[in-house]
Amino acid sequence: MGGVLQLPKPMPKPVTNVMDQTITSVSREHRIFRPSAEFQRQANLGSLSAYKKLYEESVNSPEKFWRREAESHLVWRKRFTDVLKWTPPHAKWFTGGRLNIAENCLDRHLGTARENKAAIIFEGEPGDVRTITYRQLLFHVSRLAHVFENLGLNAGDRVAIYLPMVPEAIVAMLACARIGAVHTVVFGGFSPEALKARINDCKARLVITADGGWRRGKIVELKANVDKALEGAPSVQTVLVLRRCRNEVSMRDGRDIWWHEAWEGGPNIHKAKAFDSEHPLFILYTSGSTGKPKGVLHTSAGFLLGAKMTAQHVFDLKENDRYFCSADIGWITGHSYVVYGLLSNGATVFIYEGAPNHPEPDRFWRMIDRHGLTILYTAPTAIRAFMRWGDNYVLRHRLDSLRLLGSVGEPINPEAWMWYHTMIGKKRCPIVDTWWQTETGAIMITPLPGATPLKPGSATLPFFGVVPKVVDSLGHEVPRGTGGKLVITRPWPSMLRTLWGEDDRYKRGYWGEFPGHEDYYFTGDGARQDKDGYFWIVGRIDDVLNISGHRLGTAEVESALVSHPAVAEAAAVGKPDDLKGQSLVVFVTLKAGIPPGDALKEELRAHVAGEIGAMARPDQIRFAAGLPKTRSGKIMRRILKEIATGGEVRGDTTTLEDFSVVASLQAEE
Repeated sequence: MGGVLQLPKPMPKPVTNVMDQTITSVSREHRIFRPSAEFQRQANLGSLSAYKKLYEESVNSPEKFWRREAESHLVWRKRFTDVLKWTPPHAKWFTGGRLNIAENCLDRHLGTARENKAAIIFEGEPGDVRTITYRQLLFHVSRLAHVFENLGLNAGDRVAIYLPMVPEAIVAMLACARIGAVHTVVFGGFSPEALKARINDCKARLVITADGGWRRGKIVELKANVDKALEGAPSVQTVLVLRRCRNEVSMRDGRDIWWHEAWEGGPNIHKAKAFDSEHPLFILYTSGSTGKPKGVLHTSAGFLLGAKMTAQHVFDLKENDRYFCSADIGWITGHSYVVYGLLSNGATVFIYEGAPNHPEPDRFWRMIDRHGLTILYTAPTAIRAFMRWGDNYVLRHRLDSLRLLGSVGEPINPEAWMWYHTMIGKKRCPIVDTWWQTETGAIMITPLPGATPLKPGSATLPFFGVVPKVVDSLGHEVPRGTGGKLVITRPWPSMLRTLWGEDDRYKRGYWGEFPGHEDYYFTGDGARQDKDGYFWIVGRIDDVLNISGHRLGTAEVESALVSHPAVAEAAAVGKPDDLKGQSLVVFVTLKAGIPPGDALKEELRAHVAGEIGAMARPDQIRFAAGLPKTRSGKIMRRILKEIATGGEVRGDTTTLEDFSVVASLQAEE
């Protein structure tokens, strides 16, 4: 490795004698993959020394750094005066400035070579394809902005968007930004009850939906779900309905309007209005496994700067790139790295409506070859599913257009990283393993592909201006190589501003973990830093296992299991145990063609003990055909905990993709 990255200001001396303050972290990954000379030559940032120089400026002279970046990246109607006003835990960035987010994503490209460049390439699950240029996208957004104004929408009004992954979803978001309305995008997989809760929390006046959307060859009845939700949502005055699947739907007079009828014949030009830097841009509700969803509020200038800068640097964007992020816009990844971060950079974004295994498990690889896609950004859960489906589906396709791969959503275990690198990237594509959250708005810890040597399973180093620490439960930094709680110790432009209508919950949940350190943002994740300063995320603190006095992160146990050649995916949970505190129960999905059996269970127990240590030997291994996941691909460990303890599955299951998986696991009890 090229030297240790030194963070600029030392923390107080670590506390090492406080019992149960740290997390045991035992990952033994030593492989290092350096950027190729060929990739470095063309990279936007081509060396580790260049990264370090910029990073040190960003944390040692933050006002100078952020002022320059905001002035160079964003189109302002009125220049800002102050870079940051910080009264923990409330931040105001670029105060006094005025701008329009849609103008920053669309109008800025008119009169340039990007004007007739593809902004969006869309493929529907049935196979329909559309290409929309930047000029055409501006036309669509302008028309819809006039529709909104004709409906009486004003700046600050809330709009709920409940659409499939189609171009009109992006049009709707940008039209909201154009008139200053605040959008809340609700993922199309959510139930009517979940939709109703979000509409009522923000008191949305308008709902935008479609007759339906395609998923695994079937129509998802979106309009019917809206009708059910609105039986208990009095704030909604209008429902705008896109015709997508042409299925029969009910239209209520005086409330429901067809998109194409409202849009037709309107003005083609719309003058974007300028809004304050801190004007609310969107509310995004974290799905959560229990309790009331949290409405994370992001504002305009800071969010856009974070999304634009990270997209440019992390994905090493070039004019001829065709970028594919597999996330739905209902998640923060879709907001930041399908819509705002990419379009503000003038990139070409590919979007796909349906499931990755419809009609066959090679759908992604077919689309990459057919459209010449150059960047793929997807989740470890999807990568492990591709592994489980088998290499033959990949080997049918060239994939020679790809030049960069990315991972998002959860820690990626080293074996999945290596498969991604070898099978999809053909050992030539760097992988950017990114750590960030709905709350952070933009990527926080990440490789820069032309600069950062890669370690499979590590998110590597912080992005510019981000100062993370790994601390114990008192807020003291722990020694390198020791697990602890991950905190961010400085404000950053794309940070959440509050929780909608729940500022006290915002203060308690994110800033109240460490008395005396009220300026520490607590991520909720466990992590460790290695000797080179690289960060390794070891799982959610809520999922940390307490086994015989050892606090183990679920990510490392699961990674040890997946490193076994028979295992495609695994989830580890704790079960109460009088002697050990918790016993370790793991649910394992095997690769295709491998039969389960008691001998394999013993082999897997021994494998985990060999990889981590005897204290991590699973007490129980349960083979499962599938694991309960949200539609975004995250494993719902809460459900597995309830199944492991023999209890009833309780709490919110509206985000669960396949209820039959839970029924199957319960039947095996």
